Amino acid sequence: MENNILEISHLKKFYHDLSSETEALHDITFDIKDKEFVSIIGPSGCGKSTILSILSSLEKPSGGNIKFRDKSCVIGYMLQKDFLFPWRTILENCLIGLEVNNTLNEENKNYVISLLKTYGLYEFKDKYPDSLSGGMRQRVALIRTLAIKPDILLLDEPMSALDYQSRLAICDDIYNIIKKEGKTAIMVTHDLEEAISVSSRIIVLSKRPAVIKKIYDIKLTDRKNPLHNRKTKEFPKYYDMIWRDLDVQI
Repeated sequence: MENNILEISHLKKFYHDLSSETEALHDITFDIKDKEFVSIIGPSGCGKSTILSILSSLEKPSGGNIKFRDKSCVIGYMLQKDFLFPWRTILENCLIGLEVNNTLNEENKNYVISLLKTYGLYEFKDKYPDSLSGGMRQRVALIRTLAIKPDILLLDEPMSALDYQSRLAICDDIYNIIKKEGKTAIMVTHDLEEAISVSSRIIVLSKRPAVIKKIYDIKLTDRKNPLHNRKTKEFPKYYDMIWRDLDVQI
């Protein structure tokens, strides 16, 4: 697999009801390199989130192969909403995954506390979610996901519930945290600007049944954080090319 942490070959997905069969994914093939940040975009309902659900074993594929470099590969899944429990403190929310996996010990708890300190949330560890802004709650959700020390992070539109200004700020936060922690990330998003600003590659899906229309290598001059990357000279070119590849109607 060389530097690939994940290889997906000829992935298919069908949904059935009493009277019909619907093909959601048709022959999806791509790979993910270690520590890469890849975005998947496409029209609404094309099956982007279905791919994440299959990778996280929430759904079973109808065909094809999924090969992880390591059989013990740990998957972390960050959803659109933070789903923080209002009756638990910030620290207690961050420890949920460890409790569920029965891996909560002093070492792992100290790791979570170190994440809270590093990313500016330690002073809120004994507060409750309703005392935090939307952006801060998403940072907590990311730390909760990182607590289990995942090899691959799946991000399902993690900024979609925020207003535009908050999205820009938390996009920088999430990107910087993922890069600093050396994680591999696969993100589903409807926001093309967001995808270009964070990704090393972008996978463009067609409308359902989804096929891969094109995979773009995003090469930006002087790549830094997402906010800065939106100002690079290549950004408008990628936006125009990828927009034309999307099956969207205005």
